[in-house]
Amino acid sequence: MNPQLKDLFRPEIINTVNGLELIARIIVEGFISGSNRSQSIGIGQEFSQYRGYEPGDDLRLLDWKMYARSERYFVKLSEIETNITIKFIVDASHSMSYSENGLSKLHYAKVMTAALAYLARKQSDAVGLYGINDKHPEIVLARFETQQFMRFVNALVQLKSEGQWGRKTESLIDHTGKEMIVFITDLYDQNNDLLSFISRLKTSRNEVIVFHLMGKNEHDLSYEGAFTFEDLETGARVKVDTAVKQKAYKQLMDEWIGTVRNTLLEKGISYTLVTLNAPVENTLRDFLKARKQLLR
Repeated sequence: MNPQLKDLFRPEIINTVNGLELIARIIVEGFISGSNRSQSIGIGQEFSQYRGYEPGDDLRLLDWKMYARSERYFVKLSEIETNITIKFIVDASHSMSYSENGLSKLHYAKVMTAALAYLARKQSDAVGLYGINDKHPEIVLARFETQQFMRFVNALVQLKSEGQWGRKTESLIDHTGKEMIVFITDLYDQNNDLLSFISRLKTSRNEVIVFHLMGKNEHDLSYEGAFTFEDLETGARVKVDTAVKQKAYKQLMDEWIGTVRNTLLEKGISYTLVTLNAPVENTLRDFLKARKQLLR
């Protein structure tokens, strides 16, 4: 992890507007400076090419730097292709309070969301936020305004992991039109409503990206001894001897993850599994690099 970020990755800083904005700025500026410049890409489509000006083209799309070099008029196609609406959905149910090494899933989700929104703002995309649970959802409708990013970050900071994901929360999310939807979640619910909802988000006109958050210990059951585990949302408890159950647990967990991945990919939905021990900047850099290769 970037040493500068390591000192900032604490709940008391992530849960402040200035702290979260600073973390997002450091992550994104790291993508687009120095040796990382060639890997930089927005979460919308990146610039692909210029084409010659044609009568009727919007004069605001002319690239004057190209004109200064060539004395010919060119339109930068990225101005047409990249300005989109990006809606971030953050699962804020109680299960997102699960933490490892002092950092909860919701803290990790806040940093990822803030960094991607900061990047979207730099490429002039409109951003909106839906922090969803059945207790106190936080919603910022998508806009492209000067103050939108700070409004967005303030809502992220206010978001608490509580309650559950339920069908009644789905009506809070407007997902019509041509847009990109970025969903950050641990995919835990009681009735598979969440996975079904994500599948319904996908239309022929939009793009849906899912980041699936999971703790490393949670994934591997890498605890030693007998423990009583409690479901954070239902309160149900089960006692487990990890030495006896670890192998079967990991097999079931991998099968579940495989089913989730295949279900989403079959719907044309991008899926990325993220573990809490992975530095956020590395997670986002790897995702954006892979996305850049797909868009070539």
